Amino acid sequence: MIPVTKTYLPDKAKYQRYIDEIYVNGWVTNGGPLVQKLEKRLAEYLGVKNIVLVANGTVALEIAYRALGISGFVVTTPFSFVATTSSLVTNGLLPIFSDIDPLTYNIDPNHIEEAITPNTSAILGVHVFGNACEVETIEHIAKKHRLKVIYDAAHAFGVQYKGQSLLNYGDISTLSFHATKLFHTIEGGALIINDDTLVQKARYLINFGIEDTESIPELGTNAKMNEFEAAMGLCLLDDLELIREKRASVENIYQNELKDIVQFQKRNLHASQNFSYFPIVLKSENELKTIQTALNAQDIFPRRYFYPSLDTLKYIEPKQYCPIARDIAKRILCLPMYADLESADQDRICKIVQSTLKFLNGAE
Repeated sequence: MIPVTKTYLPDKAKYQRYIDEIYVNGWVTNGGPLVQKLEKRLAEYLGVKNIVLVANGTVALEIAYRALGISGFVVTTPFSFVATTSSLVTNGLLPIFSDIDPLTYNIDPNHIEEAITPNTSAILGVHVFGNACEVETIEHIAKKHRLKVIYDAAHAFGVQYKGQSLLNYGDISTLSFHATKLFHTIEGGALIINDDTLVQKARYLINFGIEDTESIPELGTNAKMNEFEAAMGLCLLDDLELIREKRASVENIYQNELKDIVQFQKRNLHASQNFSYFPIVLKSENELKTIQTALNAQDIFPRRYFYPSLDTLKYIEPKQYCPIARDIAKRILCLPMYADLESADQDRICKIVQSTLKFLNGAE
């Protein structure tokens, strides 16, 4: 079976050495030495000032809202993983969707101001598939309307924008370290925060609001990363350049083989790529479903990602309509992308896509 993604597992002996450390010191959670070490190494690797590790990417978003005091309406994108929207709703915030650019698949800055009301407190952007948003334009809009900016950067690990980390933009950027990601800690996530005071608040929030044994200055929750997850992250960080190199090779083959027959995401020319996903957009939903069926028949499992468009969710009120996001969501398919994808398997994937489209075009 060829899945859409495959978890990278590091050398077992290296991971075991970290586990042995945990057994020796007996410290398994609550900001242990491996979590502290991973925070330091990640800050250096990513080129960011402060990083706070947490249990997962969804809780990272929730902590960001609470740390910034977000309330009321939040302008966001309908084209993202559901957690971007559901985390707003479960925190008593109302998502107001601004439609996407049909080529970049990111929130279209040209429509953001139309969605801003006196009740709006923030803009929540997503660097879709690691493709950098128009961060400078969004920053200008936010300052004009005195709004906070949060970026769901779950896909943007290691991405550079104009020579610095993309994660430095916005008031807070959040990461997901889920097992399917380029860099993972099995489960996990992080907040990137430039404001030192805000960092301290975030640290209280992820530990039940506790400052010390006699002070609880914030209403918090339990969002801490544990030592076993940090151990996995430390192992992966050692292998990350090799992982990126292998993924880049997979990307190049897809680009060369499929460039004339499908639509690719338009990349931000000022930003680097991290090869997290490989989405293609077909002419119609029928084309997508036919290709998906043909691949599935050969035990190859791409994913309709992201589908459906989040403005169609039943629990979203008031009802909203984003035609571009709905259209792209119906026609986009993420092909298998992971470091260990064999070139022969990738060649098979490309040939199935090519032959299926040739058949469909001939049938037309």
